[in-house]
Amino acid sequence: MCVKDDNERRKDHDKEYVGFATLPNQVHRKSVKKGFDFTLMVAGESGLGKSTLVNSLFLTDLYKDRNLLNAEERITQTVEITKHTVDIEEKGVKLKLTIVDTPGFGDAVNNTECWKSVADYIDQQFEQYFRDESGLNRKNIQDNRVHCCLYFISPFGHGLRPLDVEFMKALHEKVNIVPVLAKADTLTPAEVKKKKIKIREEIEQYGIKIYQFPDCDSDEDEDFKQQDQELKDSIPFAVIGSNTVVEAKGKRVRGRLYPWGIVEVENPAHCDFVKLRNMLVRTHMQDLKDVTRETHYENYRAHCIQSMTRMVVKERNRNKLTRESGTDFPIPMVPSVTDTETEKLIREKDEEVRHSPSRDPHEQTQHPEPEPCEDPASEPHPKMCFNVTINEHCMIFE
Repeated sequence: MCVKDDNERRKDHDKEYVGFATLPNQVHRKSVKKGFDFTLMVAGESGLGKSTLVNSLFLTDLYKDRNLLNAEERITQTVEITKHTVDIEEKGVKLKLTIVDTPGFGDAVNNTECWKSVADYIDQQFEQYFRDESGLNRKNIQDNRVHCCLYFISPFGHGLRPLDVEFMKALHEKVNIVPVLAKADTLTPAEVKKKKIKIREEIEQYGIKIYQFPDCDSDEDEDFKQQDQELKDSIPFAVIGSNTVVEAKGKRVRGRLYPWGIVEVENPAHCDFVKLRNMLVRTHMQDLKDVTRETHYENYRAHCIQSMTRMVVKERNRNKLTRESGTDFPIPMVPSVTDTETEKLIREKDEEVRHSPSRDPHEQTQHPEPEPCEDPASEPHPKMCFNVTINEHCMIFE
């Protein structure tokens, strides 16, 4: 009897249940089957631990075949763009990770506009995606747009250098910039705190637009709100990278071994590595992709469409003027320059004709008699017209 009542209640519940509440599950299954992609750019001068940090973040070795340059080769090296792609799988979720490195950045004696190649690379990825999106086959578009740029700031100095300011100002409209304070183990906790405040003040002073964490919704739990606020206060992230496993207090951890102790990479009391990893992977990876698509790429796309529209309107107006004038050749947009030399020759020839007493009889026999311009009876003093022959350099009146 109880089983029958349960079945009847379940049938009544199914009648009231439409089923669209399973849409998140459908999206989740489809997304997991398709997989995810993420492109991360790392920028900064050599020796700040960019490669080590990337390997520590994703537990991979992306730089197996890298050739280390000596000091002399670094000085003569120009900025180049290298791309490393690796497929990572965790609990059935596949991630295609692309790391874009910028070796040679900031290593030269003259670093004027050394960020231009980086900006050009970002624009090239936008252009390629725009072409693929505007093409016929839009089913399998490969997204190589840069979603985030980790910019490494040197711990030595008193804040941002001019190169740091110029780089971030040149790219903050194109990519999400996340500033990182490199090699935090070279600073004391008090120095790290002081340097973070100084860098944040200079970022605001120079009008640099770094990646802004989205505001939490009112229905979020307090733990998430507190975690989000800690991330905002940690800018720039003071990080330490290490691929070495050391033993500390009977446990094996990733860190750096010094004569005075061990610096643990994943210890929040030692650095912000865990916060940076959580921000990039666990909490804000999708938001970084959304901001890239909805803000940076849309700005580039709108600029391209405006340029194309202006070119089409200009060409349309040009063709309209050509049709109205009845000419078969395109009308130049720039007014033609008056040939003053030709006009001068014409005026000189007019003066010669006006003051000459008579014509050469031999020259008159070569051409037919000139015809009067108008009826002689119409005027008391009829005028004579001249046949005009245009030569290459002057006009001959006959």
